[in-house]
Amino acid sequence: MAYTIEYYSEAVQVQVLALPQTLLARYFYLTDRMAAAGPHLGEPHSKAMGEGLLELRLKGAEGIARVMYCTLVGQRIVVLHSFIKKSDKTPVTDLALARKRLKEIKNANT
Repeated sequence: MAYTIEYYSEAVQVQVLALPQTLLARYFYLTDRMAAAGPHLGEPHSKAMGEGLLELRLKGAEGIARVMYCTLVGQRIVVLHSFIKKSDKTPVTDLALARKRLKEIKNANT
């Protein structure tokens, strides 16, 4: 069964599509795999962040990026936020924004 990839908003889609070339290529490769096999690719490709939030871990010549997403009923994957990593830890503001959007999506779909 195929999964669908959706975006929290058009702005999030634009943000993801603006990733540097090698990171964007990795994003497309991994989302194609998720659409076919499901959202849980396992490390090093994806990681659970708790409370239903997952991150897609992208690595390329231009650096490292993360794409935060969640799953919804009906085999839907919703991309919530993306950012380029500049430190070892996920920035608190990026994590908080993804969790806020996750909560909005879950509340809207209950």
